[in-house]
Amino acid sequence: MKLNRHAKILELIKQYPITTQEELLLRLEEEGYSVTQSTVSRDIKTLRLQKSHGLDGKYRYSAPTGIQPDVKNGFTGILSGSVVSVDLAQNIVVVKTFSGMASAACAAIDSMNLSQVVGSLAGDDTIFIACTDNQSASGLRDSLKDYIV
Repeated sequence: MKLNRHAKILELIKQYPITTQEELLLRLEEEGYSVTQSTVSRDIKTLRLQKSHGLDGKYRYSAPTGIQPDVKNGFTGILSGSVVSVDLAQNIVVVKTFSGMASAACAAIDSMNLSQVVGSLAGDDTIFIACTDNQSASGLRDSLKDYIV
């Protein structure tokens, strides 16, 4: 549940200009997640969310960019707890996850804002990640393999 909630939080802050923990809590409740304010606070810390200026000049939550693979954080936990295998098909990286975990893992990968990634698509247990070229895909595959426990 925690991994799915983290993926939903990343999705919500990307979709809405969420400015407070209370607002995030309400959005999560609207999505069917029953959590407390202290849980939301821990999730924000685990995901290393930060507040940044939005286009309207107000502060809003956002995911950090350029996550380093050696930093122990929520993204590392999500990936290491869900990825089963990583393979390559030319410029497409195929990530297999435990059933129901692809969405959370894909959201974590998307939040890394990797320059070589053109786009990604998640199903129930599979993620397709289109990269700019075959070499970039190979490098991403090798990086993602480090998360397999």
